[in-house]
Amino acid sequence: MEWHVTDAQSLAIIDSEIGDHVFSPAEYEIVRRVIYATADFEYKSLIRFSEHALQAGAAALAARTTIVVDVPMVQVGIAYDIQSTFANPVYCSMETVTRPQKEKTLAAWGIETLAKRYPEGIFVVGQAQTALTALVDLIEAEEIRPALIIATPVGFIDVDTDKSRLQDSLVPYITIESRKGNAVVAAAVVDGLVDLAWQAYGQNASRGS
Repeated sequence: MEWHVTDAQSLAIIDSEIGDHVFSPAEYEIVRRVIYATADFEYKSLIRFSEHALQAGAAALAARTTIVVDVPMVQVGIAYDIQSTFANPVYCSMETVTRPQKEKTLAAWGIETLAKRYPEGIFVVGQAQTALTALVDLIEAEEIRPALIIATPVGFIDVDTDKSRLQDSLVPYITIESRKGNAVVAAAVVDGLVDLAWQAYGQNASRGS
């Protein structure tokens, strides 16, 4: 994100209020971005990172891996940071042309179509729980092997089951241990990860472009 004085002041307030934590510096950067985007300190205790999730995600971004998102709000939320850094291709499941299918939602059918096209992509599910279900089904069927899944959909029916299935897989993930979540949270996670990756890889990426 592009930083201004008010951003720095707000993050300083978050730092002073968040207290003790067990996050690594990189994980903490993601957590504070989510709190900054939502003004909800409960996310401190809800965000879950798989082992090496940030390293895997940063490396995939630097390799210009395709990013697949579930809804346009996530796509819009991450567009500036992506295009001003690694310029990864970004596709949205809701805007994917597919044949109609009554058994699945548009988001689920679209993300399944894109996942089969980009099986090793970065997948961001910020709103549509059905899209997460479709991804987990494909992972368990060994049809895709994503570089990273960021899953923060709000949900009331079986969302915990889908997140548990994701956590049981061997795929790197960042998710929320709760019904809570939304597209804003997903975009904040991506933007934080992009900034971390740019710090680590940006100079070499610029030289290589």
